[in-house]
Amino acid sequence: MTENPTPPSTEPSPGSEPLIPPRPPVPPAAPAPSAPPRVTEPEFPPAAEPVAAPPQLDDGTYTAIREPRRRGLALDGTWHQISRKYVASQILQGVIGLVVTAVVMYVVATTTGQWWPWLAGGVVLLGELISLVIVPRQARALGYMLRGDDIVFRRGIMWQRVVAVPYGRMQLIDITHGPLDRLFGVAKLKMVTAAASTGVEIPGLSQKAADALRDTLIEVAETRRTGL
Repeated sequence: MTENPTPPSTEPSPGSEPLIPPRPPVPPAAPAPSAPPRVTEPEFPPAAEPVAAPPQLDDGTYTAIREPRRRGLALDGTWHQISRKYVASQILQGVIGLVVTAVVMYVVATTTGQWWPWLAGGVVLLGELISLVIVPRQARALGYMLRGDDIVFRRGIMWQRVVAVPYGRMQLIDITHGPLDRLFGVAKLKMVTAAASTGVEIPGLSQKAADALRDTLIEVAETRRTGL
């Protein structure tokens, strides 16, 4: 008979290391979150002193600008308004437009024998009448302010527009007035800049106010040039 083989011994032999499985490596500790960068507020240069307004700007103008019920952007400064004669000039131009529209409507209706010229002319006349009614209200909402670095112009009550034109960006200052404007002594001052969207027209200025404002803006613009 053959003898059974002796099974191998699982005990470690003297001098040998015990069979212990190695430990898994310890993952490195996550770095501590760094503090967020500190946001510093931008430093703006001090605002320049407001431009001295010539006294001619307030001769024969409205004395209280019409503000909307819910006030918009608050501005520090003095509003200057337009001449009271501007309303008379606009009403006269509107009446002339009404007469011309009525004559054209009558001529077209009588020559064609159709009814549609009366309808079309009536709609145009109604729109012109509404425009004449709101002219005084619109005139009281027009104003401009001479600040240290720019001139601010605002108009409108329901659809209000406020535009600020920097003095250093002005490229052209133009004064225009039509025949009826000259009759009432009012003019329109237009400021043109490099960007067409920032051009501003101030209507209804008296001739003296327009000349004085033009000279003031030209003098201030020469000292505030930005080189653009």
